[in-house]
Amino acid sequence: MSSLTSMNVAAKTASGLNEAANSLYRPELLAEEYRPRVSAYYFRQWEGFRMDAHSHDRVEIMYVLKGACVVDTEGASLSLKKGDFVLLDANVSHNLLVGDPCRMLNVEFEFASGGGVGLCLRELAAGGEELGRFLAKPRPFWLLKDDGEVYPTLKSLVLELSERRGSRDTMVQLLLSRLILQIARMAEETDTEGASPASSYFRKTTEYIHSHYDCDLQLKDIAGAVSLHPGYLHRVFKASAGCTVMEYLTKVRVEKARMLLAHSDIPVIDISCYIGMNSRQYFSAVFKKHTGQTPAGYRRTFRTHQGAETEG
Repeated sequence: MSSLTSMNVAAKTASGLNEAANSLYRPELLAEEYRPRVSAYYFRQWEGFRMDAHSHDRVEIMYVLKGACVVDTEGASLSLKKGDFVLLDANVSHNLLVGDPCRMLNVEFEFASGGGVGLCLRELAAGGEELGRFLAKPRPFWLLKDDGEVYPTLKSLVLELSERRGSRDTMVQLLLSRLILQIARMAEETDTEGASPASSYFRKTTEYIHSHYDCDLQLKDIAGAVSLHPGYLHRVFKASAGCTVMEYLTKVRVEKARMLLAHSDIPVIDISCYIGMNSRQYFSAVFKKHTGQTPAGYRRTFRTHQGAETEG
């Protein structure tokens, strides 16, 4: 079941969600000073298990590390496998069904008012548009698939909670804030991709480019990384971005070159190798086309301007 199904369920239950003291969607969370606080966390290996329907006034994350399970909630039956997790709002009734062995990590949290370490939820939402939109759309649950970002944060959070270190409270709050922001972003991307599959390909393509721009890339390489035919990727990407995949790659490379020229001491003749352009002449021509300056000229201009600001 996708998160889109949760939208249908949400229509019936959204009005009741805000009544829970620790609901993610309580208006007070964005009007006053509240911080998330972990109340329970545990790893658990389940096998041939059925948990009766229950609810609690805490937000819960149920993350599948290995195997598969079913979570029944709000009239929906959610099938989870490795890398899937469900976010349940406070006081949402749910049960758990496990046949074959399934290893899970559960984290439950609530919200505490008053001062504390780190940013409060209101401040997090003010600094991140995705979180603000996420909190403005009450839903009893979200079924999400981890893209590789959430579990490292969850694991670090649990380990930090388990170890008594001097900076424990600060690290816990930072990790919990990061987790909430990651989930908000993932939820928004899931909604968008459910409505338009092309947006999923666009996001995966840009993510691949931003993490591989230093490699010798051709369109076929990028298309292979996102499991699409090069011709189809070319069409859907241009429709979304207004430019071709290779034009986007060039823009990313030029921006990286500008950053390295301005803020590093890497020799100008070596910059091309850092951005996936092995020909210095080609790099210089492309850079000048996009900036109006040669790489060496750009560095001189930046440092002259920076020096003038320092003296002023």
